[in-house]
Amino acid sequence: MTRFLAALQFLTIIAIPWRREPQADELGRSAGFFPVVGLIIGLILVGLYWLFGLLLPPMVVAALLVASLAVISGAIHLDGFADTCDGLASHKTVEERWQVMHDSRAGAFGIVGVVLLLLIKYASLTSIPAASMMMALVLMPVVSRWAMAYALFAYPYARPSGLGKALQQGTRWPGFTMATIITVAIAAVIANLIGLAILFFSWVVTLVAAAYFKSKFKGLTGDNYGAINEVVEVSVLIFITILARFGLA
Repeated sequence: MTRFLAALQFLTIIAIPWRREPQADELGRSAGFFPVVGLIIGLILVGLYWLFGLLLPPMVVAALLVASLAVISGAIHLDGFADTCDGLASHKTVEERWQVMHDSRAGAFGIVGVVLLLLIKYASLTSIPAASMMMALVLMPVVSRWAMAYALFAYPYARPSGLGKALQQGTRWPGFTMATIITVAIAAVIANLIGLAILFFSWVVTLVAAAYFKSKFKGLTGDNYGAINEVVEVSVLIFITILARFGLA
């Protein structure tokens, strides 16, 4: 329960009044519960989709869902995506790229990257048929949080210190295995073989993104984990859009 609450506090803005802020070592052992937090986020989005749909047209609903996802997560992953874009855009040494990402000010590439990312999320949501929307809203946060757990487990941390290092060092076989079993179960229950295909596709996307970031930063950073989450979220939506276009979802 302690690890689950640590993951919930870290990945969302959900406040737990009786609990202090999680310590670095608690967060380092919480990755196994990342997909569970993703499921909670997905169910909240499904509820909002139903509520908004009672009053508003689909395009407005899609925009509100994109905004709601950013708010629920505290925009922490969007911030990591923006910093990663800034770091990738700078033609500097690895250490200087780290400094660019550590700067609290968003650069032009980070801002443009986030705008385009949100635009693709919105366009994808408006293209997914209503019959597949629940599947999309649940699998998107579940699979993307699993992707972060995979990146934490499978790739070295770039910087000598930082919160991301505590997360990476604490993510071992038991936690990653737990995260994988939970994700596979959710994907299979929600969408059967289609869900497993989405998970496999997302794993391939994670491999490509993580390998690219590793080549640029000599490992992964906390910002890169957030960027991987965002990239996989978009990838899940795009993949479901493709499947729906051919009548497979």
